[in-house]
Amino acid sequence: MEAHKKVLIVIMLLAIANIMFANGVTICNMTRDERKACEPYVSNDKNYTHVNYKVPSHACCSATANADLQCFCGYRDSGLLSLYGINPKQALELPIKCKIVDSFHCK
Repeated sequence: MEAHKKVLIVIMLLAIANIMFANGVTICNMTRDERKACEPYVSNDKNYTHVNYKVPSHACCSATANADLQCFCGYRDSGLLSLYGINPKQALELPIKCKIVDSFHCK
């Protein structure tokens, strides 16, 4: 019975996250458009592996500078980012690549 409850909770969280990501809700102080600006740098999509996507754009770095980075840490191991094709490791490297901070680690 306990495992059943855990499965239901995970399903509910995934459904909520799907609605949030799909409807353009601001997540961790980043809008859907701001997240889109960073997509080439954090995507698991093979189309974004071109050398031009190694350095984040100004739009992506501006969005990252205003984001709640510790908030994103909460999504790091949840699997939710991966569902949307986002590589959590690459996403958490953005503050460094954008030269916002010298180093960044989740607390």
